[in-house]
Amino acid sequence: MATSPFLRTVMTGCAGLGLAASLVLLSTSGASAATVIDGPVNLGTAATYGVLGASTVTNTGPTVVNGDLGLSPGTSITGFGEAPDGVVNGRVHQTDAAAAQAQRDTTTAYGVAASLTPTRTGLTELNGLSLSPGVYSGGALSLANTGALTLAGSADSVWVFQAASTLTIGSGTRITITGGASSCNVFWQVGSSATIGTGAQFRGTVLAQDSVTATTSATVVGRLLARTGAVTLDTNTITASSDCPTPGTPSETTAPTITSGAPTTATAGQPYSYTVTASGTPKPTYTATGLPAGLTLNGATGAITGTPTTPGSSTVTITASNGTAPNATTTVTITVRPAAATASPTPTAPTTNPTAPNGSPTTVAVGSADRPTGELAFTGSDPTVPLGIAGGLLAAGIALTVIARRRRLAGRTR
Repeated sequence: MATSPFLRTVMTGCAGLGLAASLVLLSTSGASAATVIDGPVNLGTAATYGVLGASTVTNTGPTVVNGDLGLSPGTSITGFGEAPDGVVNGRVHQTDAAAAQAQRDTTTAYGVAASLTPTRTGLTELNGLSLSPGVYSGGALSLANTGALTLAGSADSVWVFQAASTLTIGSGTRITITGGASSCNVFWQVGSSATIGTGAQFRGTVLAQDSVTATTSATVVGRLLARTGAVTLDTNTITASSDCPTPGTPSETTAPTITSGAPTTATAGQPYSYTVTASGTPKPTYTATGLPAGLTLNGATGAITGTPTTPGSSTVTITASNGTAPNATTTVTITVRPAAATASPTPTAPTTNPTAPNGSPTTVAVGSADRPTGELAFTGSDPTVPLGIAGGLLAAGIALTVIARRRRLAGRTR
């Protein structure tokens, strides 16, 4: 199928990833693509309208329309006027030239939105989805009661939803737009009729082939535009998007590319942390399979944390995605080392006292409580033996001296 002039694809290369001792890359994703939509759908003069009907516009209760209200070619607008009826904080164009022109511009915008080549097809239920900018198509689109849809992008981001038949927004639902994006650039092209449930918080411009119904207390930041049928309201607040980008302002989404380097090797029993990073618009989210036991991945931040429990090598597949094809996938090996062995203190060999009973070990410390302070430390020999020998020699010497002296004296007397 030939690509619409309104949609073109820009191919970009895929960044390579480095090798590391503890992170071995086995495969990476292929080429990535950036989808560029040439700005928001041009609503022409219909951009100032909060409500535009074809057959009738009917209101019950104190509805507030912040923007213009128009009808063409029908002639019946009811439920607006003095309190407790609805209030229009803008101009009312009832079957006049301005309303007729707004209907023609609505028809043109409807055709452009319907002609766009989808970036994703086969949608039905929108509950729980977080969608990056792009074109999304399905048969009958719905958001279940109390459900939530998140549109994550930037100020120039554009979303176009193509419902071949109906659009049903359940009661109590919420559509949230993040990252600086705006309801200005959210469009719902509906092949038949759209219904917005009680208390729903709806965002974007409805371009319905037939009719639009907003039930009790539903709020709309955007526009309700019906090409051939009625717009029916009940105690609603409808605020036409303002300060919107000029039609033709580019909006780009870029497929993710994993950019993180190698983590350090993990050690069993010790806290571990490593963060996966990836480029892409909008910001990617992450999934992983095969993580070592004890480690988990935070899908929003890419942080792998925890305390690994088992040594060994694990093959881990990490995927980064942001709704723009293709996803970035890499397979790595994360190694967990065994915990370091704790060294036991080396015992001090006791000193054996040879004179102790049975040769039992005896350790004597200087100044210990077991003996008087000043006693010499035990050296491993008995000091009484040499002291006894020295004393004996001294006594023998003295005795010999005395004997010799007596002999000399005896010799003189003779």
